[in-house]
Order: sequence, then C-alpha cells, then structure tokens
Amino acid sequence: MKYLKYIALIFIGTVLVSCSDFLEPVPSSSITTDNYYTSAEELETGLIGAYAAIKGINSNDKDENHGVQWEFYVTEMRSDNTSTKSPDSEDASDAGQLESLDVLPTNNFVGNYYTSFFQVIYRANVILANLDVVDNSTRKAAIEAEAKFLRAYAYLNLVRLFGDLPLIDRVITPTETEIQFTRVSTSLIYDLIISDLETAINGGLSTTYKTRATKAAAQGLLAKAYLSADTPNYTKAQLLCEEIIASGKYSLQSNFYNVFYSERNSEIIFAIGYNSGIQDNSQIFSAEWMNAVGNTSGVNYATRDVVAALDAYGGNRTAVSYRPDPLTLFGGTVRYQVGKYFPDGATGGSDGQTFTGLPQLAGNDWIVLRYADILLMRAEAILAGGTETTNSNAINSYMEVRVRAGFDPVADRPTKLTKDALLLERRVEFAFENHRMFDLIRFNAAQSVLSAFSTANGFDFSATDLLLPIPQNEINLSKSSNTVMTQNPGYN
Repeated sequence: MKYLKYIALIFIGTVLVSCSDFLEPVPSSSITTDNYYTSAEELETGLIGAYAAIKGINSNDKDENHGVQWEFYVTEMRSDNTSTKSPDSEDASDAGQLESLDVLPTNNFVGNYYTSFFQVIYRANVILANLDVVDNSTRKAAIEAEAKFLRAYAYLNLVRLFGDLPLIDRVITPTETEIQFTRVSTSLIYDLIISDLETAINGGLSTTYKTRATKAAAQGLLAKAYLSADTPNYTKAQLLCEEIIASGKYSLQSNFYNVFYSERNSEIIFAIGYNSGIQDNSQIFSAEWMNAVGNTSGVNYATRDVVAALDAYGGNRTAVSYRPDPLTLFGGTVRYQVGKYFPDGATGGSDGQTFTGLPQLAGNDWIVLRYADILLMRAEAILAGGTETTNSNAINSYMEVRVRAGFDPVADRPTKLTKDALLLERRVEFAFENHRMFDLIRFNAAQSVLSAFSTANGFDFSATDLLLPIPQNEINLSKSSNTVMTQNPGYN
C-alpha cells in the first residue's frame, strides 16, 4: 500500500491528534452571548475579524490558524511548480508529503488550512446571523454582501482542495453533529458559492477597496467558480469577465515587477492585506521561502520544470519570477527561489540574507485576484472546454497579457488559441501565486502532467491525489457523534 512506509507515523499521529478549532463542539460551533453583535459598527468589526482569519497568525506554531500564509503548501507544492529545498520521495515530513503527492490525513499543513478556512466560514455565519441589528437597509445589504463574499471565498478554496464538504451556512449548535460531519456533494457547495457571490455582486459593495470585497472581486470569484464547477458555465463566466474589463477600473501594470512590489496598484482586484513590522499585521511566508532567513532553511523553491517553462515562455516575467538561491551557488546544487515575494521587496543582498528589517515581519500583500487573471479567464471561457479557438476576443485577451510580457503584438499573435497554449500562459504568468494545481484540474490536464512530473522525480502519483484528505482530526472527532465523517478515496 502507498502508506506502508508511514504506518508508524499514522499511529503516532492518530494517538496525538487533537480537536480542530472549527469543529470542536465548544465554543467555535456553538451559539453564545459572545457571538452576538448589537450594532452595525460591531458587525463591521466582525467583518475585519473574518479577514483576519484569512490573513492567519504570523507564527510557526502549528496549533494556530495560519490562513493563506500556509496556502502554498497545499496548492503550489502539490503541483509541478514548487518543492522543498531538497526534494526527496522518501521525505515523510509534512512538506515532503505534499511535494511528492504522498499526503497523509495527519498532515499538519492540510489540517491547518482546513480549520483556518472553516473559521472564516464560521465568522461570516455569525455576522449573517446578526444582520437584524442594522436598521439602515443599504448598510445591512452591504454587510450581508461582504460576509457572503468571505464565506464564498473560503468555500471556493476548500471545495477545490477537498471535494465534498460539510455545508454550514448558519451558526450551528454543538448538538447538530449531522451538519458538522456530513459531507455534501460539490455541486451543492458550488450552489452556495454562486448564490453568495450573486448576493455580493448586487449588495452595494465598495468599488475602491483592494484588500476588502468589491463588486469586481465578487464578479471575478464568481467567474472562477463557474469555470471550476463540475458542470462549468462558460457563458456566465465570460460575461462576468467582460463586465470587469468594460468597467475600466483595472489595467495591467506596464512593469511586471510593479504588480508585486507596488502594492494595491491598478492590476490588483483583491488581495489579503499585510503591514510590515508589527506581528499581528505582518506575514511570515515570504521569509520562509528564503534560505536560512525564516524558520526553515528554505521552502517553496521553484522546480527546474517551471524554471524551464519560464526561461522559454516567460519573457520579461522570468527575471521577476525566480532567482538562483545565493547560498547554493558555492559548491552546492543550485536551487531557485521564488522572486515575486521577497519580504518587503528586499532581496537580502548578494547573500540572500542581509535585510534592513525583519523579513519574518514582512508586509507584502497576498494577491488573490488580479486583472491578468480576468483576461485569461475570459479567453478560457470563450474556449469553453475546447482544444482551440479562432475567436478574436479570446486571442486579444491572451495577447494583452503576452504583450505586457514583452512579446510582439503582431509577430507573436497566433491565428488560433489552443488550450495547451493558454494553460502554459497561465503557468508562466501566475507561477508561485497558488493557481497551478487548480488550473491543471480545471483544464483536465492534471492527470497527464502530474503523472509525467512524478515519474521524472521518483514520486508516486495517482488520480486520488488530486484531492487532499479530510484531516484526521475531523474524522476522529466525528466518531464521538452519531455521524462518522467519510474520508476521500485513497486515504482510508
């Protein structure tokens, strides 16, 4: 069996496993007086708390929810884009399991992400349960819209990673174990996501924020949900993308570097905001990607596979996207660091370590949705699951991104846009932004691409690896109730 070499770890992990923050019967799922708000101002504060759950805790404590700060582990490192500093098919560590697509249900990064994003859902549900304290109908609609945007964002990430999930669309009591532990089909989860985002779009959201929900952010997420659903709705996805384009509120940065280091610029539609220097408002993930700067000796390194793709097709994005690790240039095997998220834009100098501030307290925002994604999703929607298209609108959107990367608008313009070319373009445009695994699955290319990558690297890939395991914490907790939570295939 796939996990025989880990059987001792499974036993130890099962014995030591603790209850999750979200599904622990008291207090996170229960209704208490502390969960209730008495004014619109308090609800606004509650919304900030939901964003804080997405931001996560800046620490290395595995018992604290890290939100998007550990998202790269469960997304990019499960693809052909990134790995640990020293990839090893026999590495049984949490990170090693993810890079080799050999993940255990006891994996701490998987469990942390699951509980982090269900915490976002819980906080959104508490806000929605208290909307009646708002007298002003316009303000009430806006708060509802933002809470539902946040719930949809969390569920969209979870459903693409775990498949069937408990559908929790309200605050539940500790006795409602059937709701807590019953996984419903992905189609029902997508129904909730779509309904929530439709409410968000029509709810009077601000049009100016970068690090909070806006109408365009809701439209962009809904387009992605339509493309990702079991039965994609290409027409609706295309119309949503074209509404964002027609609004004129967003544009590509002329310099690719500025996308990541000129924060909250014209290309950013939605980002998770951080501020440097203060632990409660900063992030640690970009320091972890450095060598001997964060808690690790370096993680989330670019694979040689993605480096080759960037060298061949990245254009002026290549120099921004990665660099050789300065500490591996002297006698060691050269590895490649992610270049899009140097802490606070500082590279650490020639040794990769000398920062003017503390890299562990970096303020780089995490970009969730940017205008280039809208352009390429439009092309994807027009392609509509086909292998190629001659549609000029699809090619125009594709070329707008390519031209910014330095390609010639005439000489490099194709007469037809193929699915393979679009998938490759998404890879080099969004490398290290946690899109790759989702793109491979959405384009129905994950099986072939990851099989070949795994074979080349001595990893063990199977189709069931496309979904993460339900964390063992949740399975164990459900066993004390009347409803035992099911596990994903391949992890029993």
